[in-house]
Amino acid sequence: MVKQKVRNIGIEAKPPKEFCNDIKCPWHGSLSVRGRILKGNVVSSKAPKTVIVRWDFHKYIPKYERYERRHSKVVAYNPECINAKKGDLVRIAECRPLSKTKRFVVIEVVK
Repeated sequence: MVKQKVRNIGIEAKPPKEFCNDIKCPWHGSLSVRGRILKGNVVSSKAPKTVIVRWDFHKYIPKYERYERRHSKVVAYNPECINAKKGDLVRIAECRPLSKTKRFVVIEVVK
């Protein structure tokens, strides 16, 4: 059995234990990641190779000198080797546009 190579993506993240032949996988394919790195919860994983991640953040309101909670939903590519499911806490990284709405890829499942 030949051990498959895992690329160095330049981010401190644990590589997946499984192997895939996906070209759009940052670990086993040729997709480069750059820009923002976010952590959020998977809200939906119904579409094939796609997850919707809810990202929570705080926004400062100068008038009241307080912070308010806000959230955003981000569509991310889900490689077969990672296979994140609904309810997982994941890290996603920005990449080139993969489709009309996908600009992020899942790089690891935290929990």
